[in-house]
Amino acid sequence: MTRLRFFADHCISNAIMDGLRVIGAEVLRLREHLPTDAPDAVVIATAQQREAILVSLNGDFANIVTYDSSALNRGEAYL
Repeated sequence: MTRLRFFADHCISNAIMDGLRVIGAEVLRLREHLPTDAPDAVVIATAQQREAILVSLNGDFANIVTYDSSALNRGEAYL
């Protein structure tokens, strides 16, 4: 069985990450892989490279139309 992998932005609380771990998910913290002020495109690319679902409360990600659609692939969902 494939384990879900999440890439959590610095604005995601420990409680949410702990909850994901409880259900067996792997949670990667952005700050362990990138500077917390890394550009959004780099954050998205890093999540893709690690085959992880990006979890963020960053309002910049709310307007998905601003991102190059060719970079958004592999069944990602932005809610």
